[in-house]
Amino acid sequence: MSERAPGWLKPFVDYSPLVAFFAAYLAAGLFAATAALMAVTVVAVGLSLAIERRLPIMPVVTAAVVMVFGGLTLWLNDERFIKMKPTIVQALFSLVLFGGLLFGRPLLKPLLKSAWQLTDRGWYIITVRFALFFAAMAILNEIVWRSFSTDVWVNFKIFGILALTFVFTAFQVPVITRHQIPEPVNPSEGADSQ
Repeated sequence: MSERAPGWLKPFVDYSPLVAFFAAYLAAGLFAATAALMAVTVVAVGLSLAIERRLPIMPVVTAAVVMVFGGLTLWLNDERFIKMKPTIVQALFSLVLFGGLLFGRPLLKPLLKSAWQLTDRGWYIITVRFALFFAAMAILNEIVWRSFSTDVWVNFKIFGILALTFVFTAFQVPVITRHQIPEPVNPSEGADSQ
């Protein structure tokens, strides 16, 4: 078991199911895309388990929802279930983050502390913002799939959600910077520079 996962693993786990979904949708339609999404999600999570010897929580939650709603889509031959999947995932993330805050635990801290070293106030602010963002994305997905064609929804799912997430995260940089805990200065580095 390696102490550090290879750099390609996280992007593969996060994005390969979306790539498979989109490619299969273009080639054969929504039901084939749903089957591809389910298959590649299982492979991605399994590969993560095999390499890291642990299951990352967010991909596992997403995988569980994919299996349930993808399975219902294929079994009942009803595309509404796979279209509701992003709503359910985003709403779950929002509820979990708000629930953590109710108990005084900003749950983004254990997930992202290796990337960001923030003050407790910073973790609180970021957690509230992400909880609100996930709630807004759940509502937006509902509006898009209920109001527009499947083609529009697929493009929103693949490109819109990704772009909105990227832009939202970029707008958090000032909060992250303001609440960043400075790294301690190593005394031996100061002695070497004299």
